[in-house]
Amino acid sequence: MIRVQLPYHLRNLARIDGELNIEVPAPVTIRSTVDAIEARFPMLRGTIRDHGTLKRRPFIRFFACKEDLSLDPPETPLPAEILDGKEPFMIVGAMAGG
Repeated sequence: MIRVQLPYHLRNLARIDGELNIEVPAPVTIRSTVDAIEARFPMLRGTIRDHGTLKRRPFIRFFACKEDLSLDPPETPLPAEILDGKEPFMIVGAMAGG
C-alpha cells in the first residue's frame, strides 16, 4: 500500500479527505503509481499528466523522501521508504510568479 499526498485542488476534485492509500502493482515506479491513481480516480486523468502524451503537467511536481523526482524518467522505481509506507509519495502543485 502506497501513501500518496495530493494537492488540495486534486483532493477536492476526487473528493478525497487527507492522504490517499493506494495499491500499486510491482514494479512500483512513478508511472505505475500515477496509473493506479488515475485508474481509481478517473476524474484525475489529465490533471497530473497530459491525456495524449502522458507527460507530467508543467506545474505538477513529484517528491519522494524529500527528493524531487519530477524530471526523472517515469520508469524510475520509488524508494523503499515509499514501498514500506514510511514516507508518502507527494504530488505537489508548483507555484510560479515573481
